[in-house]
Amino acid sequence: MIRSLLVANRGEIACRIFRTARRMNVRTVAVYSDADAGARHVQEADEAVRIGPAAARESYLDIEALLAAARTSGAAAVHPGYGFLAENADFAEACTQAGLTFIGPPAAAIRAMGSKILAKRRMAAAGVPVLPGYAGEQQDLAHLEREARTLGLPLIIKPAAGGGGKGMQIVRADGELPGALAAARRLAESAFGDGALLLERYLPAPRHLEVQVFADQHGHFLHLGDRDCSIQRRHQKLIEEAPAPAVPAEVRARLRAAALVVAREIGYVSAGTVEFLFDGSEFYFMEMNTRLQVEHTVTEAVTGLDLVEWQLRVAAGETLPLTQDQVRLSGHAIEARVCAEDPARGFLPSAGRLALLEWPRLDSVRVDAGFGSGDTVPDNYDSLLGKVIAWAGTRAEAAARLASALDVTYCAGIATNERWLARILRAPVFLEVRHDIALLDRSLAEFAGPDTVPVQVPVLAALALHQASAAGARSSPWELADGFTPNLILPIAYSFACRARRITVELEYRNGQPVTATPSGAQPEALAEVQTGEQTVAARIGSQRHRARYFIAAARIYLWLGAAAYELLLDDPRTHEFSATAAVGGLTTPLPGMVVSVAVGVGARVSAGDVLMVIEAMKMEHTITAPHAGTVKAIHFARGQRVPEGSELLEITPE
Repeated sequence: MIRSLLVANRGEIACRIFRTARRMNVRTVAVYSDADAGARHVQEADEAVRIGPAAARESYLDIEALLAAARTSGAAAVHPGYGFLAENADFAEACTQAGLTFIGPPAAAIRAMGSKILAKRRMAAAGVPVLPGYAGEQQDLAHLEREARTLGLPLIIKPAAGGGGKGMQIVRADGELPGALAAARRLAESAFGDGALLLERYLPAPRHLEVQVFADQHGHFLHLGDRDCSIQRRHQKLIEEAPAPAVPAEVRARLRAAALVVAREIGYVSAGTVEFLFDGSEFYFMEMNTRLQVEHTVTEAVTGLDLVEWQLRVAAGETLPLTQDQVRLSGHAIEARVCAEDPARGFLPSAGRLALLEWPRLDSVRVDAGFGSGDTVPDNYDSLLGKVIAWAGTRAEAAARLASALDVTYCAGIATNERWLARILRAPVFLEVRHDIALLDRSLAEFAGPDTVPVQVPVLAALALHQASAAGARSSPWELADGFTPNLILPIAYSFACRARRITVELEYRNGQPVTATPSGAQPEALAEVQTGEQTVAARIGSQRHRARYFIAAARIYLWLGAAAYELLLDDPRTHEFSATAAVGGLTTPLPGMVVSVAVGVGARVSAGDVLMVIEAMKMEHTITAPHAGTVKAIHFARGQRVPEGSELLEITPE
């Protein structure tokens, strides 16, 4: 059996693999870049080795640095996790040649699926249904453009060496084609070091189904059921579930059988996932992920198995512990990916220090996390913070349980998406299985949070702040801010900025107790039954009682009320700062990242909406557009330069 294991990855998946390794009494080794020196996965390992600077190409993608870390630490095996080098055949081969056990399939199997072009040809020959498209060797953009027009629109462009939805471009109009091909090639070369592209007929509204397969080194194959991963945004999965709902029994049987054909065809070993598109009647092979999937957790929940343990045992030469007829599926499981991104700002990635990150602790709810309170989320890598997984006897119960778990996930310091995910889980379109991979493209606005601020929010925030200031001033009666004045009732005012609104609340105290709250623009509300603690605040405001969780970080107060979250900035005129904005000709970046292209030059005339610059952050491209017509006065960053959050990128003189 393997006795020492290096995980060539970071974050949530490294922590998850370590958990199983510890249970199996396997010594664990973490690797880290300079950006991750204090990361949670580093703290949880028995040993940790630095492998390079923050840039992934100089650390987590550096094969020689990883092999050196294995030698230094004395590790006997390497688990690649997912992402980075997990599906890199050269890495698997290098590990084997270095005398290390690679926890995954042989390099030949990875290569067989490493190119979507070759994989598609091979699976079609094996009788697996595939979508019509172009998978040829001529890869110049002009030829691809001609083939695309022959295939017809809509179509999807995929990096041949890609995975995880990265670099995909959907083309619906003829004029979009040249730009989409160029962008896909640029992203393919940047993310995978291979610019080859695959064209496929685009199904506008299919579901994304997949089958978990497993194989050992002795020729035994089996599947562990199927999953649905149709809730996606920009081709990135967000909510996954097992088993896939609303699939006819005959289709499900053929789907699972086709997945096993794929695995046998390439001589697969270890855990793998075969992915398909399902149009409601027929399914089509999309790709095989030759690694452990992010969503393996829902399969574990319905089977009761530990897939990482299976991986370690298979890599050590053991046979699969079960036969196909011994595999049992029970109940339903759903997973939500909690990411550092802001749904209210177009899902811009968020980075920085987590002042608070508290995960749910509920029955039948599992959390796989790579971050917690006090950790720093770097802007160099994927935005995934962790996953929340709920199991129940039925799908409806699992969805309700997961939504409730996300309601009691509390994060402060950076923006996160957990409450947006909870709204999807409660939506009829999801519960009735009327969703598909295009749902969020069509109906994104339906899941937006409330843009209003209920009157109880600033009132509760003011009560919480007052409690905090009083608690901090108990050492001196002269520092108390309780509104005490002999024979008078005086208001104590708090002014907040929340969701682009300025809100003032006046609290009136009598005998040290709050009796009235008057929000700006509203009538006074009587206060009663006020209770404040270090984490919660409750009060009867008028005729209704409200209870909220709160967290104070410097001048910000975070308030969680029911299923909604609010961030309020305490307005202090002493700390006002002014900066250039688009309204006066300046353009600042809302997130840190790298400039991948600059579409204009100084002196260029632009119209509102014209593309000015493209920023890449957390493995995604973000387009900076002109807020109004004008002339480009200055460009402060060039292609390839890193830009800190809030940096002014360009200046435009308005017409």
